[in-house]
Amino acid sequence: MDALELLKKVRRIEIKTRRLSDQLFSGEYSSSFKGRGMSFAEVRPYQSGDDVRAIDWNVTARLRNPYIKVFEEERELTLFLVIDISSSTRFGTSNRTKQDLQTEIAATLAFSAMGNNDKIGLILFAGEVEKVIPPKKGKKHVMRIIRTILEWEPKSAGTDVEKAIEHLLKVQKRHSNVFLMSDFMNSPLDRNFRIAAKRYDLCAINTFDRKEILLPKIGLVPVSDSETGEIQWVNTQSKSFRKRLEERHLKGQEELAQQAKRSGAGFIRLEKDQDFVPPLLNYLKTKGK
Repeated sequence: MDALELLKKVRRIEIKTRRLSDQLFSGEYSSSFKGRGMSFAEVRPYQSGDDVRAIDWNVTARLRNPYIKVFEEERELTLFLVIDISSSTRFGTSNRTKQDLQTEIAATLAFSAMGNNDKIGLILFAGEVEKVIPPKKGKKHVMRIIRTILEWEPKSAGTDVEKAIEHLLKVQKRHSNVFLMSDFMNSPLDRNFRIAAKRYDLCAINTFDRKEILLPKIGLVPVSDSETGEIQWVNTQSKSFRKRLEERHLKGQEELAQQAKRSGAGFIRLEKDQDFVPPLLNYLKTKGK
């Protein structure tokens, strides 16, 4: 993708997702994710009616007058986007791919976080963690994240969700809002995912293309695995093969949903041409209750 084409694509995504963020998501995002805990702000002289449990006895003894500790809610949050950029996410049977869907969701969430004055961080992964952008605030930072998602070419083969989550656990010690986006090709949610679900507000977004399992009936054809490059010949006329393919896909999706539920994480399943607004809004509203 040349520089001019990239600039145009970034601009189109900004216009579309910024409008969604401003009109629909900012309020839901703000009410869904709240600061955790209280942080010390200052001490001030004790006033009639103050809670005596808040008295700072050290300061009181030193100044010989009662003083109390004043706390405030820790409001600043961090949004972390953990995004699968493996070859399989670039699969698409029309002009839209799974990666296009993931980019639009990421941009909408990033603008919502920006409107909430939160930090936004990014991890891109395939078979390895390929790019990390530490959390920062501001529009310039959000635009950098969008450009990076659009232009990054995967250097590693396969999809390793656990490795990406392991890296997140190392670099982000504090509670954060984490959205993990992937097609989860041969990559189950395992131990690191369960740990992350306890540390963060974690939601897994599973993107898929229905045409990956609904093959046209055109006889014996070579099929290439986009993750490994391996080529296999399959008989698309075979009813038993087509049935096994669909059943394996549906079983995998159900296992993913159950793994996420057992871990305490959110789970959203989206087809690449699907409007992501209602499911994502529903998730945010559920979180806010």
